[in-house]
Amino acid sequence: MNLRTVNVTRYITPLREGGSMPALAEADDDFKYVVKFRGSGHGTKSLISELIGGVVAKLLKLRVPELVFVQLDEAFGQSEGDEEIQDLLKGSRGLNLGLHFLSGALAYDPITTKVDGQLASKIVWMDAFLTNVDRTVRNTNMLMWHKELWVIDHGATLYFHHSWKNHEKQSLTPFSLIKDHVLLPFADQLEAVDAQCKQILTDEIIRSVVNLIPDDWANWTEDNDTPETIKEVYYQFLSNRLKFSQNFLNEALNARNASI
Repeated sequence: MNLRTVNVTRYITPLREGGSMPALAEADDDFKYVVKFRGSGHGTKSLISELIGGVVAKLLKLRVPELVFVQLDEAFGQSEGDEEIQDLLKGSRGLNLGLHFLSGALAYDPITTKVDGQLASKIVWMDAFLTNVDRTVRNTNMLMWHKELWVIDHGATLYFHHSWKNHEKQSLTPFSLIKDHVLLPFADQLEAVDAQCKQILTDEIIRSVVNLIPDDWANWTEDNDTPETIKEVYYQFLSNRLKFSQNFLNEALNARNASI
């Protein structure tokens, strides 16, 4: 379970979405990527959310753009005229995260495009598991590309880490915000999907996912935590949440029953 590392060679344009301000950039493998920067918003915590969310989606056989580690050289961006972007690039030197750019993809529209029950249920289950607050009608964070549904943008998952307290208690939350999920009306196979996903996301797999977190992303020091102890908290949160998936499964089932 490894990600490739690429080097940014050309900053193309900012994608001014929310407060994170990702950008479209070209790398030394001649591919274009949507780059999420460590110097923006919630910093490396957002990158960890993107990493874990994207890898879990891939493991569950959902369509997700390839994730790569993106290296930003110290000299990169010095000629950038926009001071805000220049500051962002200066604060993002080192390792960032990129998603392969899906050229020509369109935002998913729930009114014009229906999703089959099994796929919808898997995405709803995953977002409840990862506590994703940002897959709503207002912001679906899904794309249609070559007539297939792709999931993107997992930076709003795992919001427990913004307080970094009581992670055991937070791992047991039913996640009431699932009621706002854009695909909940189509998710008619949640119980079957729960069993399937728990077979895929074994304890060993969860450990491997967490071990992908680069040490220099796990670098906040509120409690003098080391990268190892920080990764252990993520592992415990995800493992415990999976063990007690009935909590968020019941919440999703009740929310769906109340909406139909």
